Amino acid sequence: MLAAGVAVIGGYYLLPSGSLVQSLVYNTVALSSGALVLAGVRLHRPRRRALWYCFAAGEFTAGVAEVVYSVYLYGFHQSPFPSAADVFYVARYPLLIAGFVLLVGQRRDRDVRGFLDAAVVATGFGLVFWVFVLRPTVFVAGNSVLAQLLNTAYPAADTLLLAILTSLLTGSGVRNTSTRLLAGAAMALLLADIGFSVLISYFSFNNGTPFDALWLLSYVLWGVAALHPSMAADHTAVPRTPRTGLTHWRQLLLTASSMLAPGILFVPGIAEHRADWMVVAGGAMVLFLLVSLRMSGFVNQVHKQAAQLERLAQHDELTGLANRRQFQAALHHGLDGSRSYVALLDLTGFKKVNDQFGHHVGDLLLSEVATRLTAAAGGAASVVRMGGDEFALLMPGATREDAVGVAENVGGLLSQPIRADGRDLLIGANIGLTDTTGLTEPHEALRRADVAMYAAKEAGEPYRWYHPDLDRRAGDEARLGADLRIALNEGQFRLVYQPIVDLPDGRIRYVESLVRWEHPVRGLVSPVDFIPAAEQNGLIVELGEWILRTTCDQFMRWQQEHGAAAPERISVNVSARQLAEPGFAQVVADVLAATGMRPDHLIVEVTETAVFGGGVALQTVNDIHARGVRIALDDFGTGHSSLGLLQTVPVDVLKVDKSFVDNVTMAGRHAVIPTVLIQASDGLGLSAVAEGVETAEQAAELYRLGYRLAQGYHFGKPVAAPDFAARRTGLNPVSRRRTRVPERSIVP
Repeated sequence: MLAAGVAVIGGYYLLPSGSLVQSLVYNTVALSSGALVLAGVRLHRPRRRALWYCFAAGEFTAGVAEVVYSVYLYGFHQSPFPSAADVFYVARYPLLIAGFVLLVGQRRDRDVRGFLDAAVVATGFGLVFWVFVLRPTVFVAGNSVLAQLLNTAYPAADTLLLAILTSLLTGSGVRNTSTRLLAGAAMALLLADIGFSVLISYFSFNNGTPFDALWLLSYVLWGVAALHPSMAADHTAVPRTPRTGLTHWRQLLLTASSMLAPGILFVPGIAEHRADWMVVAGGAMVLFLLVSLRMSGFVNQVHKQAAQLERLAQHDELTGLANRRQFQAALHHGLDGSRSYVALLDLTGFKKVNDQFGHHVGDLLLSEVATRLTAAAGGAASVVRMGGDEFALLMPGATREDAVGVAENVGGLLSQPIRADGRDLLIGANIGLTDTTGLTEPHEALRRADVAMYAAKEAGEPYRWYHPDLDRRAGDEARLGADLRIALNEGQFRLVYQPIVDLPDGRIRYVESLVRWEHPVRGLVSPVDFIPAAEQNGLIVELGEWILRTTCDQFMRWQQEHGAAAPERISVNVSARQLAEPGFAQVVADVLAATGMRPDHLIVEVTETAVFGGGVALQTVNDIHARGVRIALDDFGTGHSSLGLLQTVPVDVLKVDKSFVDNVTMAGRHAVIPTVLIQASDGLGLSAVAEGVETAEQAAELYRLGYRLAQGYHFGKPVAAPDFAARRTGLNPVSRRRTRVPERSIVP
């Protein structure tokens, strides 16, 4: 549409200058502008139609003015001034200005700075109009009063239009394609009017002016703006941050407008005209006041932003609580010899909420936690969000009993379900408490509370007081972590393998791979000691990959060396940290491919705790199982919800925990759970392995209950090179003769 309009403008200048045909084309374009605006309103149905009706009325009025002027020119061969055409020309401006006022007034931001900027620009250019356009045309000798009024009205209307246009372009409201086209139409009209006023003031012409193209372009742009779909957009929305400072071009525009008043005084002859001098002086005063107001608003905005930045620097944006910086300052101020207590707490279960329901729900949960902590403090403590799901409480002047009371209140309030986004969520907290007496640095108080908090977390306690022994323990763990790194680099770890045998004949069916650490100074370090440390510092990922690769290599060597006597499968323990590691399933696949081992020969053992929370760990288990690797639930029966996991985890093998095997030979209730577990395994088509078998009596009773796979010291301790040819019968002969249980397939 815009291209067609530009083509019509080009064709206009190809017609004979001053001809009737050229005038008809001009009038057609002018009248079409108002019609196109109405067509756009009907087509796009904007929610706010009043401003478009104002534009349409203004364009129709201008079109009528053009027709009336053509009648004078070609009907009566006259070009009078003033005439009836001027009535319509002047009437156009209030309608257009009203439309722009409605457009600018839709903004919700109430951009006072934008209005001040517009006033500065309008005042500066208004002075230019007065000196070079308005006064020379108004006070032309022989002009009537009506002519003087009209000569005043045109530049005045243009000045007001310029002010509104400046506000539109410098404000922070929505500016879409339609709005930009409207601004272009107004700018074309403004330039044409200014150029025409200068032309008639200082030059003479016959028919047509070089500014006809700008007037025609203005008509075209008004119609195109109405036809564009963006004209129906809601201009009340402010999708970006309102401008609080000055952009470079905006600052340049304001500076140029402010300098116009003193600059005009340097024009030769201006000082000789008292009227010009007085108007310029008055304009300079107005500009000074406007710029002062603008700068005052800017300074106020800077102070306001500084206050906001200070608040943001001292408070948590999400919860409104004090943040770590303010907490440390308050703690430092409180370390003046008076007794105070610090409590540091970490939420349990928050990560699961974030992973399962998203960060939005997590944020709502944190906000509610902040509210409950404030209520639990009861004015006796200031509550702080340290970051993430970690909070702290500072209790100046409190007693030890007060601190315990606050900790118990916090635990009680957080143990109740929290409503967030329509869900009832359960979380908990582990709290570390410390006394600040004798301390001089805030970070030491926080360190002690942090050590106590992690001790409470490890022990599963609601809160724990700091004690120097915790530092010694933390130091031991740090040294252990450093030694683990060295052990991995120097190859201090080795693998041993424990048989998993057939019942009743004791033939080795599988083996389980177990890691041992031969420390050069400490000697043999138990996995109970170093595995938790490796999980905590993340080395378990690297160690676990080494175990997996070494285990698979060893299995393939046994297959080549022992043939049919070699174990059918081999199992590897995998920690929760490994399952949570992105890409672990691919690590398993790469190891199998590198060693040439069939996936169904590998059993990955996971604990119930590792997969209970679902999420990434459960997805990893599913991915591993989908590649053909078998999954075993280790220590089955001691976790969170064992039977429920059988419906969500792709299980092939249940390893019944040793605690159910120890007393299986005792009469009564001790055999109930092992019986239930073997029946559940048989019903689900799973293999069951009884762990921790230490006596022949236990083996015989387990066989009587239906177990066909067993593991324990009775059948063999973990060794580096098991004897696959040996038979580990081990069943009590009496029990064996007495038992009549048919053999069944026990291949998982």
